[in-house]
Amino acid sequence: MTSIDVAFQQLTQPDSSNWRVLMTPAMVNLQWEKAILYPAGYYSRQIPVAASVALPSGWKYGTALTTESRNGDVAAFETTDLYTLIDSPMFAGAHYRRVDIDPTGDRVHLNLLADEEKGLAATDEQLKLYENMVQQADRLFGARHFDNYEFLFALTDQMGGIGLEHHRSSENTGAPGFFTDWSKSAGDRGLLPHEYTHSWNGKFMRPADELTANHNVPTQNTLLWVYEGQTEYWGDVLAARAGLHSKPVALATLANVAAFYDNQPGRQWRALQDTNNHNLLGYRVPGQYPSWMRGTGDYYRESLLVWLDADTLIRAETNGRKSLDDFAKGFFGHDDGSWAPQGYTFDQVVAALNAVHPHDWATFLRDRLDAVGPDARAPLAGIERGGWRLIYTDTPTADEKAVNTGWANDFQYSLGFTLAGDKIANVRWGGPAFEQSIGAGWSLVAVNGKAGSAEVLRNAVTAAKGTDAPLELLIKSGDRFRTVAFDYRDGLRYPRLERIEGTPDRLSDILAPRRR
Repeated sequence: MTSIDVAFQQLTQPDSSNWRVLMTPAMVNLQWEKAILYPAGYYSRQIPVAASVALPSGWKYGTALTTESRNGDVAAFETTDLYTLIDSPMFAGAHYRRVDIDPTGDRVHLNLLADEEKGLAATDEQLKLYENMVQQADRLFGARHFDNYEFLFALTDQMGGIGLEHHRSSENTGAPGFFTDWSKSAGDRGLLPHEYTHSWNGKFMRPADELTANHNVPTQNTLLWVYEGQTEYWGDVLAARAGLHSKPVALATLANVAAFYDNQPGRQWRALQDTNNHNLLGYRVPGQYPSWMRGTGDYYRESLLVWLDADTLIRAETNGRKSLDDFAKGFFGHDDGSWAPQGYTFDQVVAALNAVHPHDWATFLRDRLDAVGPDARAPLAGIERGGWRLIYTDTPTADEKAVNTGWANDFQYSLGFTLAGDKIANVRWGGPAFEQSIGAGWSLVAVNGKAGSAEVLRNAVTAAKGTDAPLELLIKSGDRFRTVAFDYRDGLRYPRLERIEGTPDRLSDILAPRRR
Protein backbone atom coordinates (compact mmCIF):
# COMPACT_ATOMS: atom_id res chain seq x y z
CA MET A 1 0.00 0.00 0.00
CA THR A 2 1.40 3.38 -1.01
CA SER A 3 -1.55 5.66 -0.34
CA ILE A 4 -4.89 5.96 1.42
CA ASP A 5 -7.60 8.22 0.04
CA VAL A 6 -10.03 9.59 2.61
CA ALA A 7 -12.85 12.11 2.45
CA PHE A 8 -14.32 14.08 5.34
CA GLN A 9 -17.54 16.03 5.69
CA GLN A 10 -17.92 18.86 8.16
CA LEU A 11 -21.29 20.43 8.83
CA THR A 12 -21.25 23.84 10.43
CA GLN A 13 -23.63 24.63 13.26
CA PRO A 14 -26.81 26.40 12.09
CA ASP A 15 -26.29 28.94 14.88
CA SER A 16 -23.90 29.47 17.77
CA SER A 17 -26.21 28.24 20.55
CA ASN A 18 -24.37 24.90 20.88
CA TRP A 19 -21.00 25.66 19.31
CA ARG A 20 -19.49 28.03 16.81
CA VAL A 21 -20.71 28.70 13.30
CA LEU A 22 -17.58 28.12 11.19
CA MET A 23 -18.81 29.23 7.77
CA THR A 24 -21.23 31.81 6.43
CA PRO A 25 -22.03 33.09 2.93
CA ALA A 26 -19.30 35.73 3.44
CA MET A 27 -16.49 33.90 5.26
CA VAL A 28 -15.08 30.63 6.57
CA ASN A 29 -12.86 29.68 9.50
CA LEU A 30 -10.81 26.71 8.23
CA GLN A 31 -9.17 24.67 10.99
CA TRP A 32 -7.06 21.92 9.44
CA GLU A 33 -7.46 19.44 12.30
CA LYS A 34 -11.10 19.02 11.33
CA ALA A 35 -9.95 16.95 8.33
CA ILE A 36 -6.72 15.21 9.32
CA LEU A 37 -5.60 11.56 9.15
CA TYR A 38 -2.01 10.93 10.17
CA PRO A 39 0.16 7.90 11.03
CA ALA A 40 0.43 6.88 14.67
CA GLY A 41 3.73 6.66 16.48
CA TYR A 42 5.40 9.81 15.17
CA TYR A 43 6.05 13.26 16.49
CA SER A 44 3.71 15.68 14.73
CA ARG A 45 6.70 17.88 13.90
CA GLN A 46 8.20 14.99 11.89
CA ILE A 47 5.20 14.32 9.62
CA PRO A 48 5.39 16.30 6.35
CA VAL A 49 2.16 17.67 4.89
CA ALA A 50 1.37 19.46 1.63
CA ALA A 51 -2.00 21.20 1.93
CA SER A 52 -4.23 22.97 -0.56
CA VAL A 53 -7.70 24.46 -0.47
CA ALA A 54 -10.35 25.40 -3.03
CA LEU A 55 -12.20 28.57 -2.07
CA PRO A 56 -15.38 30.18 -3.39
CA SER A 57 -14.77 32.37 -6.41
CA GLY A 58 -13.05 35.65 -5.64
CA TRP A 59 -12.42 34.98 -1.96
CA LYS A 60 -9.14 36.02 -0.32
CA TYR A 61 -7.54 34.52 2.77
CA GLY A 62 -5.16 34.98 5.66
CA THR A 63 -2.96 32.27 7.18
CA ALA A 64 0.54 31.87 8.59
CA LEU A 65 1.25 29.18 5.99
CA THR A 66 3.43 30.13 3.01
CA THR A 67 1.52 30.07 -0.27
CA GLU A 68 3.34 28.09 -2.95
CA SER A 69 0.87 28.82 -5.74
CA ARG A 70 -2.61 30.05 -6.45
CA ASN A 71 -4.36 28.90 -9.58
CA GLY A 72 -7.78 30.46 -9.84
CA ASP A 73 -9.53 29.70 -6.58
CA VAL A 74 -7.17 26.87 -5.52
CA ALA A 75 -4.38 27.84 -3.12
CA ALA A 76 -1.51 25.40 -2.52
CA PHE A 77 0.90 25.79 0.39
CA GLU A 78 4.54 24.89 0.83
CA THR A 79 5.17 21.52 2.45
CA THR A 80 5.34 21.86 6.20
CA ASP A 81 4.99 19.55 9.20
CA LEU A 82 1.69 18.43 10.70
CA TYR A 83 2.16 20.45 13.87
CA THR A 84 2.70 23.68 11.94
CA LEU A 85 -0.24 22.97 9.63
CA ILE A 86 -2.69 22.45 12.50
CA ASP A 87 -1.23 25.51 14.23
CA SER A 88 -1.87 27.65 11.11
CA PRO A 89 -5.63 27.98 10.51
CA MET A 90 -7.17 30.10 7.78
CA PHE A 91 -9.78 32.84 7.66
CA ALA A 92 -11.11 33.39 4.13
CA GLY A 93 -13.89 35.53 2.80
CA ALA A 94 -15.43 37.78 0.22
CA HIS A 95 -14.52 40.98 2.10
CA TYR A 96 -10.84 41.01 3.04
CA ARG A 97 -8.09 43.50 3.83
CA ARG A 98 -4.48 42.87 4.91
CA VAL A 99 -2.56 45.58 6.78
CA ASP A 100 1.08 45.72 7.86
CA ILE A 101 1.27 46.71 11.55
CA ASP A 102 4.97 45.93 12.11
CA PRO A 103 6.95 49.11 12.92
CA THR A 104 10.25 47.31 12.18
CA GLY A 105 9.36 45.58 8.91
CA ASP A 106 6.71 43.61 7.03
CA ARG A 107 6.38 40.71 9.49
CA VAL A 108 3.18 41.31 11.51
CA HIS A 109 -0.16 41.76 9.75
CA LEU A 110 -3.84 42.30 10.46
CA ASN A 111 -5.96 40.13 8.18
CA LEU A 112 -9.41 41.73 8.39
CA LEU A 113 -12.57 39.99 7.18
CA ALA A 114 -16.11 41.30 7.50
CA ASP A 115 -19.73 40.46 6.82
CA GLU A 116 -19.83 43.55 4.60
CA GLU A 117 -17.11 45.62 2.92
CA LYS A 118 -17.81 48.62 5.14
CA GLY A 119 -16.66 46.67 8.19
CA LEU A 120 -13.06 46.78 6.92
CA ALA A 121 -12.81 50.57 7.24
CA ALA A 122 -10.22 50.76 10.02
CA THR A 123 -8.67 54.23 10.11
CA ASP A 124 -4.95 55.01 10.10
CA GLU A 125 -5.27 56.22 13.70
CA GLN A 126 -6.84 52.94 14.79
CA LEU A 127 -4.25 50.86 12.95
CA LYS A 128 -1.46 52.89 14.57
CA LEU A 129 -2.64 51.63 17.95
CA TYR A 130 -2.07 48.05 16.80
CA GLU A 131 1.35 49.04 15.53
CA ASN A 132 2.00 50.45 19.00
CA MET A 133 0.96 47.08 20.45
CA VAL A 134 3.57 45.27 18.35
CA GLN A 135 6.21 47.79 19.39
CA GLN A 136 5.33 47.50 23.08
CA ALA A 137 5.49 43.69 22.87
CA ASP A 138 8.96 43.96 21.32
CA ARG A 139 10.06 46.21 24.17
CA LEU A 140 8.53 43.90 26.77
CA PHE A 141 9.84 40.55 25.54
CA GLY A 142 12.96 41.64 23.65
CA ALA A 143 12.71 38.80 21.10
CA ARG A 144 10.39 37.29 18.51
CA HIS A 145 9.72 33.60 17.99
CA PHE A 146 8.20 33.72 14.51
CA ASP A 147 9.16 34.64 10.96
CA ASN A 148 5.80 36.33 10.41
CA TYR A 149 2.67 36.73 12.51
CA GLU A 150 -0.85 36.92 11.11
CA PHE A 151 -3.79 38.24 13.13
CA LEU A 152 -6.91 36.65 11.62
CA PHE A 153 -9.65 39.06 12.65
CA ALA A 154 -13.25 38.59 11.51
CA LEU A 155 -15.69 41.45 12.12
CA THR A 156 -18.94 39.56 12.18
CA ASP A 157 -22.17 38.74 13.95
CA GLN A 158 -22.75 35.72 11.71
CA MET A 159 -19.66 33.54 12.22
CA GLY A 160 -19.17 32.26 15.76
CA GLY A 161 -16.97 34.18 18.17
CA ILE A 162 -13.42 33.06 18.92
CA GLY A 163 -10.14 34.12 20.47
CA LEU A 164 -7.60 31.34 19.96
CA GLU A 165 -3.82 31.49 20.06
CA HIS A 166 -1.29 29.95 17.70
CA HIS A 167 2.47 30.33 17.46
CA ARG A 168 2.50 32.53 14.35
CA SER A 169 -1.14 33.58 14.13
CA SER A 170 -4.36 33.84 16.08
CA GLU A 171 -8.07 33.45 15.38
CA ASN A 172 -10.11 36.44 16.54
CA THR A 173 -13.57 37.90 16.07
CA GLY A 174 -15.16 41.23 16.88
CA ALA A 175 -18.44 43.00 16.27
CA PRO A 176 -19.21 44.14 12.70
CA GLY A 177 -18.76 47.75 13.87
CA PHE A 178 -15.55 47.10 15.81
CA PHE A 179 -13.71 49.81 13.84
CA THR A 180 -16.60 51.80 12.39
CA ASP A 181 -18.33 52.25 15.77
CA TRP A 182 -15.06 52.50 17.66
CA SER A 183 -16.33 53.87 20.98
CA LYS A 184 -18.44 50.75 21.52
CA SER A 185 -15.47 48.39 21.15
CA ALA A 186 -13.52 49.74 24.14
CA GLY A 187 -14.18 46.66 26.27
CA ASP A 188 -13.13 44.26 23.50
CA ARG A 189 -9.76 45.68 22.46
CA GLY A 190 -7.78 43.47 24.83
CA LEU A 191 -8.36 40.34 22.74
CA LEU A 192 -5.59 40.79 20.16
CA PRO A 193 -2.92 41.79 22.74
CA HIS A 194 -3.86 38.66 24.74
CA GLU A 195 -3.58 36.31 21.77
CA TYR A 196 -0.36 37.96 20.58
CA THR A 197 1.21 37.46 24.02
CA HIS A 198 0.53 33.74 23.64
CA SER A 199 3.17 33.55 20.91
CA TRP A 200 5.67 33.95 23.76
CA ASN A 201 3.72 32.48 26.69
CA GLY A 202 1.91 29.32 25.69
CA LYS A 203 3.50 28.61 22.32
CA PHE A 204 7.27 29.29 22.45
CA MET A 205 7.45 28.80 26.21
CA ARG A 206 4.69 26.49 27.41
CA PRO A 207 4.02 24.32 30.46
CA ALA A 208 6.08 21.16 30.17
CA ASP A 209 2.99 18.99 30.67
CA GLU A 210 1.45 20.58 27.56
CA LEU A 211 4.46 19.90 25.34
CA THR A 212 3.12 16.68 23.81
CA ALA A 213 4.37 14.48 20.97
CA ASN A 214 1.23 14.74 18.86
CA HIS A 215 -2.43 15.67 18.99
CA ASN A 216 -3.55 12.30 20.35
CA VAL A 217 -1.53 12.68 23.56
CA PRO A 218 -3.61 14.49 26.21
CA THR A 219 -2.16 17.61 27.78
CA GLN A 220 -2.20 18.39 31.50
CA ASN A 221 -3.23 21.74 32.89
CA THR A 222 -1.27 22.30 36.09
CA LEU A 223 0.23 25.63 34.96
CA LEU A 224 -2.68 27.31 33.20
CA TRP A 225 -2.43 30.08 35.80
CA VAL A 226 0.84 31.00 34.04
CA TYR A 227 -0.16 30.04 30.48
CA GLU A 228 -3.43 31.98 30.61
CA GLY A 229 -3.10 34.00 33.81
CA GLN A 230 0.10 35.84 32.98
CA THR A 231 -1.03 36.17 29.36
CA GLU A 232 -4.21 37.85 30.61
CA TYR A 233 -2.03 40.18 32.64
CA TRP A 234 0.27 41.14 29.78
CA GLY A 235 -2.64 41.37 27.35
CA ASP A 236 -4.29 44.06 29.48
CA VAL A 237 -0.98 45.81 30.13
CA LEU A 238 -0.07 45.87 26.43
CA ALA A 239 -3.54 47.16 25.54
CA ALA A 240 -2.96 50.09 27.90
CA ARG A 241 0.63 50.73 26.85
CA ALA A 242 -0.39 50.73 23.18
CA GLY A 243 -3.30 53.11 23.70
CA LEU A 244 -5.93 50.52 22.75
CA HIS A 245 -7.21 50.99 26.29
CA SER A 246 -7.21 54.46 27.78
CA LYS A 247 -6.05 54.58 31.38
CA PRO A 248 -9.66 54.96 32.66
CA VAL A 249 -10.71 51.92 30.61
CA ALA A 250 -7.73 49.92 31.92
CA LEU A 251 -8.63 50.84 35.50
CA ALA A 252 -12.29 50.00 34.94
CA THR A 253 -11.32 46.63 33.48
CA LEU A 254 -9.19 45.83 36.52
CA ALA A 255 -11.92 47.05 38.88
CA ASN A 256 -14.39 44.62 37.32
CA VAL A 257 -11.98 41.72 37.82
CA ALA A 258 -11.20 42.71 41.40
CA ALA A 259 -14.87 43.09 42.35
CA PHE A 260 -15.82 39.76 40.82
CA TYR A 261 -13.27 37.87 42.92
CA ASP A 262 -13.79 39.99 46.01
CA ASN A 263 -17.41 38.79 45.95
CA GLN A 264 -16.83 35.19 44.87
CA PRO A 265 -17.81 32.70 47.61
CA GLY A 266 -16.61 29.63 45.70
CA ARG A 267 -13.13 30.04 47.15
CA GLN A 268 -14.59 28.58 50.35
CA TRP A 269 -14.36 25.11 48.80
CA ARG A 270 -12.39 25.36 45.55
CA ALA A 271 -8.86 26.71 45.24
CA LEU A 272 -7.63 28.60 42.19
CA GLN A 273 -5.26 25.72 41.37
CA ASP A 274 -8.20 23.34 41.02
CA THR A 275 -9.91 25.53 38.42
CA ASN A 276 -7.10 24.53 36.05
CA ASN A 277 -8.96 21.21 35.78
CA HIS A 278 -12.33 22.75 35.02
CA ASN A 279 -12.18 22.00 31.30
CA LEU A 280 -12.57 18.32 32.15
CA LEU A 281 -16.14 19.24 33.11
CA GLY A 282 -16.74 21.02 29.81
CA TYR A 283 -14.96 24.04 28.34
CA ARG A 284 -16.67 27.22 29.54
CA VAL A 285 -19.86 25.32 30.33
CA PRO A 286 -21.92 27.73 32.46
CA GLY A 287 -23.29 26.51 35.77
CA GLN A 288 -26.37 27.73 37.59
CA TYR A 289 -24.18 29.23 40.30
CA PRO A 290 -20.84 30.21 38.71
CA SER A 291 -19.88 32.26 41.77
CA TRP A 292 -19.95 29.02 43.78
CA MET A 293 -18.74 26.50 41.22
CA ARG A 294 -15.85 28.63 39.90
CA GLY A 295 -14.45 27.65 36.51
CA THR A 296 -12.48 28.37 33.36
CA GLY A 297 -12.37 32.13 33.72
CA ASP A 298 -10.71 31.98 37.12
CA TYR A 299 -7.31 30.75 35.98
CA TYR A 300 -7.33 33.69 33.58
CA ARG A 301 -8.61 36.56 35.67
CA GLU A 302 -7.88 35.66 39.28
CA SER A 303 -4.40 34.64 38.16
CA LEU A 304 -4.05 38.12 36.63
CA LEU A 305 -4.47 39.49 40.15
CA VAL A 306 -1.75 37.13 41.41
CA TRP A 307 0.66 38.43 38.77
CA LEU A 308 -0.21 42.04 39.58
CA ASP A 309 0.55 41.19 43.20
CA ALA A 310 3.95 39.81 42.14
CA ASP A 311 4.72 42.79 39.90
CA THR A 312 3.96 45.41 42.54
CA LEU A 313 5.88 43.45 45.18
CA ILE A 314 8.99 43.40 42.98
CA ARG A 315 8.61 47.11 42.24
CA ALA A 316 8.11 47.95 45.92
CA GLU A 317 11.01 45.87 47.25
CA THR A 318 13.46 47.07 44.57
CA ASN A 319 12.37 50.71 44.79
CA GLY A 320 11.22 50.56 41.17
CA ARG A 321 14.48 49.21 39.75
CA LYS A 322 12.96 45.85 38.80
CA SER A 323 9.52 44.62 37.77
CA LEU A 324 7.67 41.71 36.21
CA ASP A 325 8.80 43.16 32.86
CA ASP A 326 12.25 41.81 33.73
CA PHE A 327 10.76 38.36 34.31
CA ALA A 328 8.98 38.51 30.94
CA LYS A 329 12.15 39.40 29.07
CA GLY A 330 14.24 36.78 30.84
CA PHE A 331 11.70 33.95 30.76
CA PHE A 332 10.06 34.47 27.36
CA GLY A 333 12.56 36.65 25.50
CA HIS A 334 15.58 34.39 25.05
CA ASP A 335 16.63 32.64 21.82
CA ASP A 336 15.49 35.38 19.47
CA GLY A 337 14.23 33.92 16.18
CA SER A 338 13.75 30.38 17.50
CA TRP A 339 10.34 28.77 16.98
CA ALA A 340 11.11 25.48 18.71
CA PRO A 341 8.75 25.20 21.72
CA GLN A 342 10.33 24.87 25.16
CA GLY A 343 8.63 23.52 28.28
CA TYR A 344 8.65 25.11 31.72
CA THR A 345 7.87 23.83 35.21
CA PHE A 346 6.74 25.43 38.45
CA ASP A 347 10.31 25.33 39.77
CA GLN A 348 11.59 27.11 36.66
CA VAL A 349 9.00 29.86 37.08
CA VAL A 350 10.12 30.28 40.69
CA ALA A 351 13.80 30.34 39.68
CA ALA A 352 13.15 32.97 37.02
CA LEU A 353 11.32 35.17 39.54
CA ASN A 354 14.20 34.79 41.98
CA ALA A 355 16.63 35.81 39.24
CA VAL A 356 14.76 39.11 39.03
CA HIS A 357 14.31 39.64 42.77
CA PRO A 358 15.09 37.12 45.55
CA HIS A 359 11.95 36.24 47.51
CA ASP A 360 10.17 33.12 48.74
CA TRP A 361 8.27 32.90 45.47
CA ALA A 362 7.29 29.26 45.87
CA THR A 363 5.38 30.09 49.06
CA PHE A 364 4.05 33.33 47.57
CA LEU A 365 2.52 31.46 44.62
CA ARG A 366 1.30 28.40 46.51
CA ASP A 367 -0.39 30.55 49.17
CA ARG A 368 -2.45 32.22 46.45
CA LEU A 369 -3.02 29.19 44.24
CA ASP A 370 -4.06 26.89 47.08
CA ALA A 371 -6.03 29.37 49.20
CA VAL A 372 -9.31 27.72 50.18
CA GLY A 373 -11.77 27.89 53.06
CA PRO A 374 -13.94 30.47 54.82
CA ASP A 375 -10.98 32.77 55.49
CA ALA A 376 -9.53 32.66 51.96
CA ARG A 377 -9.64 36.02 50.22
CA ALA A 378 -9.17 37.28 46.69
CA PRO A 379 -5.55 38.30 45.89
CA LEU A 380 -6.14 42.06 45.85
CA ALA A 381 -2.89 43.13 47.55
CA GLY A 382 -1.37 44.12 44.22
CA ILE A 383 -4.02 46.78 43.68
CA GLU A 384 -3.40 48.47 47.04
CA ARG A 385 0.38 48.09 46.70
CA GLY A 386 -0.10 49.66 43.30
CA GLY A 387 -1.57 52.75 44.97
CA TRP A 388 -5.29 52.12 44.44
CA ARG A 389 -8.23 50.56 46.29
CA LEU A 390 -11.45 48.87 45.23
CA ILE A 391 -14.61 50.83 46.03
CA TYR A 392 -18.20 50.80 44.79
CA THR A 393 -20.22 53.63 43.28
CA ASP A 394 -23.86 54.02 42.27
CA THR A 395 -22.99 56.14 39.21
CA PRO A 396 -20.66 54.50 36.68
CA THR A 397 -18.68 56.73 34.34
CA ALA A 398 -18.87 56.50 30.55
CA ASP A 399 -15.62 54.48 30.53
CA GLU A 400 -16.95 52.11 33.18
CA LYS A 401 -20.12 51.63 31.15
CA ALA A 402 -18.04 50.96 28.03
CA VAL A 403 -16.19 48.17 29.84
CA ASN A 404 -19.21 46.73 31.64
CA THR A 405 -21.66 46.94 28.75
CA GLY A 406 -24.30 45.13 30.80
CA TRP A 407 -24.17 47.63 33.66
CA ALA A 408 -27.83 48.62 33.30
CA ASN A 409 -28.91 45.04 34.05
CA ASP A 410 -26.22 44.35 36.64
CA PHE A 411 -27.35 44.04 40.25
CA GLN A 412 -24.60 41.56 41.12
CA TYR A 413 -23.06 43.64 43.91
CA SER A 414 -26.37 44.91 45.29
CA LEU A 415 -29.23 42.37 45.16
CA GLY A 416 -26.95 39.59 43.94
CA PHE A 417 -28.09 38.82 40.38
CA THR A 418 -28.21 40.14 36.83
CA LEU A 419 -31.14 40.50 34.46
CA ALA A 420 -31.29 39.03 30.95
CA GLY A 421 -34.40 40.71 29.65
CA ASP A 422 -36.90 39.90 32.38
CA LYS A 423 -35.05 36.73 33.45
CA ILE A 424 -33.05 36.60 36.66
CA ALA A 425 -29.58 35.15 36.04
CA ASN A 426 -26.16 34.76 37.67
CA VAL A 427 -27.55 34.57 41.18
CA ARG A 428 -24.63 35.10 43.55
CA TRP A 429 -24.31 32.31 46.09
CA GLY A 430 -24.98 33.73 49.54
CA GLY A 431 -26.19 37.08 48.19
CA PRO A 432 -29.50 38.80 49.04
CA ALA A 433 -31.45 37.08 46.23
CA PHE A 434 -29.96 33.70 47.12
CA GLU A 435 -30.98 34.18 50.75
CA GLN A 436 -34.54 34.80 49.51
CA SER A 437 -34.45 31.40 47.76
CA ILE A 438 -34.45 33.00 44.31
CA GLY A 439 -32.70 30.96 41.65
CA ALA A 440 -31.77 31.61 38.04
CA GLY A 441 -34.70 31.47 35.62
CA TRP A 442 -37.30 33.35 37.62
CA SER A 443 -38.89 36.23 35.71
CA LEU A 444 -39.19 39.73 37.11
CA VAL A 445 -42.85 40.76 36.81
CA ALA A 446 -43.15 43.86 38.98
CA VAL A 447 -41.22 46.12 41.36
CA ASN A 448 -43.19 47.85 44.12
CA GLY A 449 -46.39 47.22 42.19
CA LYS A 450 -45.06 48.66 38.93
CA ALA A 451 -44.34 46.60 35.79
CA GLY A 452 -40.81 45.32 36.20
CA SER A 453 -37.75 46.21 34.10
CA ALA A 454 -34.09 46.86 34.76
CA GLU A 455 -34.70 50.61 34.82
CA VAL A 456 -37.61 50.32 37.24
CA LEU A 457 -35.54 48.09 39.50
CA ARG A 458 -32.56 50.47 39.40
CA ASN A 459 -34.81 53.35 40.41
CA ALA A 460 -36.32 51.34 43.27
CA VAL A 461 -32.92 50.26 44.61
CA THR A 462 -31.79 53.89 44.47
CA ALA A 463 -34.94 55.12 46.23
CA ALA A 464 -34.47 52.58 49.03
CA LYS A 465 -30.87 53.61 49.74
CA GLY A 466 -30.54 54.70 53.35
CA THR A 467 -34.33 54.90 53.79
CA ASP A 468 -37.28 52.76 54.78
CA ALA A 469 -38.69 52.82 51.25
CA PRO A 470 -40.04 49.42 50.16
CA LEU A 471 -38.18 47.14 47.79
CA GLU A 472 -40.66 44.46 46.83
CA LEU A 473 -40.35 42.21 43.77
CA LEU A 474 -43.06 40.10 42.16
CA ILE A 475 -41.40 37.20 40.37
CA LYS A 476 -42.70 34.28 38.32
CA SER A 477 -41.49 30.77 37.49
CA GLY A 478 -43.79 28.69 35.31
CA ASP A 479 -47.27 29.12 36.79
CA ARG A 480 -45.94 30.12 40.23
CA PHE A 481 -45.78 33.72 41.50
CA ARG A 482 -43.91 34.98 44.54
CA THR A 483 -43.66 38.33 46.25
CA VAL A 484 -40.25 38.96 47.79
CA ALA A 485 -39.39 41.88 50.07
CA PHE A 486 -35.71 42.86 50.25
CA ASP A 487 -34.34 44.56 53.34
CA TYR A 488 -31.52 46.12 51.32
CA ARG A 489 -30.51 49.77 51.82
CA ASP A 490 -27.06 50.17 50.24
CA GLY A 491 -28.10 51.31 46.78
CA LEU A 492 -26.63 50.38 43.43
CA ARG A 493 -23.01 49.21 43.53
CA TYR A 494 -20.64 49.25 40.57
CA PRO A 495 -16.89 48.66 41.01
CA ARG A 496 -14.28 51.38 40.71
CA LEU A 497 -10.62 51.84 41.59
CA GLU A 498 -9.86 54.86 43.76
CA ARG A 499 -6.43 56.39 44.18
CA ILE A 500 -4.88 56.06 47.65
CA GLU A 501 -3.39 59.49 48.21
CA GLY A 502 0.18 59.69 49.46
CA THR A 503 1.22 56.28 48.11
CA PRO A 504 3.40 55.41 45.10
CA ASP A 505 1.26 55.06 41.97
CA ARG A 506 2.82 51.82 40.77
CA LEU A 507 -0.26 50.80 38.82
CA SER A 508 0.05 53.86 36.59
CA ASP A 509 3.72 53.01 36.08
CA ILE A 510 2.74 49.51 34.96
CA LEU A 511 0.20 50.83 32.46
CA ALA A 512 2.48 53.51 31.00
CA PRO A 513 4.12 52.76 27.61
CA ARG A 514 7.74 51.64 27.65
CA ARG A 515 10.12 54.05 25.95
CA ARG A 516 12.66 51.37 25.11
